[in-house]
Amino acid sequence: MAATTPNALEVNNLRFNAEAAAWDSNKKHVESVEKAFDAIKRSIPAFSDGSSKNLDVLEIGCGTGLLSFRLAPLVRSLVGVDTADGMIAAFNQKVAVLPDPYKANLAAVNVLVQEADDVHVQGAAAALASRRGESGHDQPYRFDLVVSHLTLHHIPSMPAVFATIFQCLKPGGRIALTDYEDFGESAVRFHPKSKREGVERHGIKKDEVEMIIDGTGFNMVKVEEAFVLRKEVEAENGEPKREMDFPFVICLGQRS
Repeated sequence: MAATTPNALEVNNLRFNAEAAAWDSNKKHVESVEKAFDAIKRSIPAFSDGSSKNLDVLEIGCGTGLLSFRLAPLVRSLVGVDTADGMIAAFNQKVAVLPDPYKANLAAVNVLVQEADDVHVQGAAAALASRRGESGHDQPYRFDLVVSHLTLHHIPSMPAVFATIFQCLKPGGRIALTDYEDFGESAVRFHPKSKREGVERHGIKKDEVEMIIDGTGFNMVKVEEAFVLRKEVEAENGEPKREMDFPFVICLGQRS
C-alpha cells in the first residue's frame, strides 16, 4: 500500500506537537502575544468601558494558552480550540495547577471547528456555564468575542473560517484577530525554511482579508496595523542572518 503525503493540517500538528513543551519559553512567542493582547484590549470597547466581565470568548488556535490566560481574568469565560493535541495538553497542564482548576473560567478542546454547533465547543461552553452556576441552557452557545493570534496564515480557506466565526457569534458579537502582514517577498522569512512546510500563506494581505470579512456579513470592518515585531531571521539566498521588522495587523468586525 502506497504511503500518503501528509496534508498541511497534519504537518502543522506534527510541528506544533513537537514544539508545545518549549513554546512558552520562546521570548518572541511571548512578546508577540503580549502585543496582540494589548491590541485586542485597545480595539474592543468592553475592555475600556468596564463591561468585559460579561464577555464569553472563543479563541481559534489557542495553542498553549499564552493569550488565553491573559484574557481569562478580564472576561466571563473563554473556550480555546486547537488542532494540535500537544498544545492542548500544555494548556490543560496550566489549568491543572491553578489554585482551583474546577472553578477556572477557561477550557480548551482539541478540534478543527467547522460549524458553530460543534459538540466539543458546545460541551466546553456548557461546562464553563455550569461552573458559574448556570443551568437549563437549552440553546446552542454563542460568543461575544472571537479572537486569534498567528492562526489565519495557517488556515486553507479564510472565507470558510470567517463564515464559521460569524455563526459562532451572538448578535453584536465582535472579532479581533491578529496576524503578521504579507508585505511582499521578504515576508516569507518570518518562518525559517525548516518550518515553512504546511504554512498556507506567508502573512495575510490587508485588502484581501478586509474584503473577505466584509463579504461574510460583518459590519464595522477594519484591518489595520496593530504592532511591529522585530525578530531575527536566518541567512538564506545570499542574504545574511539579521533582525527584521514584521508588521502585524488586527482584523476587526461586528455581527449585526
